[in-house]
Amino acid sequence: MTLKVLTVLAGAPVGGAETFFVSLTAALANAGLDMRSVLKANAHREAALAGQGVMYATAPFQSFLDFSTGATLRRMAHDFRPDVVLAFAGRAASFLPRGPHVRIGRLGGYYNLDNFRQCDELVCNAPDLVRYVTNGGWPQERVSLIPNFPALADGPKLDRAAFDTPEDAPLALALGRLHPAKGLDTLIRAAASLPGLFVWIAGEGPERENLQRLTQDFGLGPRIRFLGWRNDRASLFKTADVCVYPSREEPFGNVVVEAWACGTPLVTAASTGPRWLVRDGEDALMIPVDDVQALAAGIGRLLASPALRASLAAAGRRRVAEDFSEPAIVARYIDLFKRVTGKTH
Repeated sequence: MTLKVLTVLAGAPVGGAETFFVSLTAALANAGLDMRSVLKANAHREAALAGQGVMYATAPFQSFLDFSTGATLRRMAHDFRPDVVLAFAGRAASFLPRGPHVRIGRLGGYYNLDNFRQCDELVCNAPDLVRYVTNGGWPQERVSLIPNFPALADGPKLDRAAFDTPEDAPLALALGRLHPAKGLDTLIRAAASLPGLFVWIAGEGPERENLQRLTQDFGLGPRIRFLGWRNDRASLFKTADVCVYPSREEPFGNVVVEAWACGTPLVTAASTGPRWLVRDGEDALMIPVDDVQALAAGIGRLLASPALRASLAAAGRRRVAEDFSEPAIVARYIDLFKRVTGKTH
């Protein structure tokens, strides 16, 4: 009998966990599992699920007094009868219904563990999150480590002129939520010491106004572009000369494996996740967190050496193929589902 899995997401309008929710749900469906989803209304994610043939329902996921979300989940569980209910992050996990199914919470960050009390198992996408949840009282045997895979819709290089960027200018790309933890202010400060460098920042979040103000304070308005949240990430990677990932706090680091998958040479800060992922000097350059001079030096070193860029890009592609491919990660999820349900198909 085919494994039946219900994925659940409350989710912000944009974000890495939200993007991976769609990617993993679609990948599991493509692998032959019977998939359904319940998610907070979001036109882009709904269209992506529908495009993969995944049936879904929407719910508000407002608070513990939000009775409609619980009712929607119970109705879906009753009608679909899943073997596994997989919740992405804490708010979704806090709404999981009881039943004969196995409830699994997936963590991509240092979430409040109280929200996962109803779960039978946890999945963490990085070793430091395993440490976090086991230190928080979860038994090691009920916690699995399964990293993310890069899921990027292919696309062509972009026309730089559309973003007022010269075709021959060195171009650095940064992607992520505009939040203090992402360290994008460090990149802006580093760009001030790299004459001629253009920077594209793709993302949205509460720090946008502060980052734009800092850009103007350094007189970098002509060279830094704020692109907003983008769904053409592969095209962005292909257009840039280097990717820069200056995060102060990052338990995993989707941008690392995405840059590798697209063959874009990477400079990253040594936050927790990238420090686990990266082999410094082999598949990326790694610099200390919050070190503006080291970041500028790393970007400059890559821009000055086509051979180094090519070497890092080739090694990154190998890392994805060997350790973070979609088939390998999906197989680990399926093995987990089989183990916790006792089912073999």
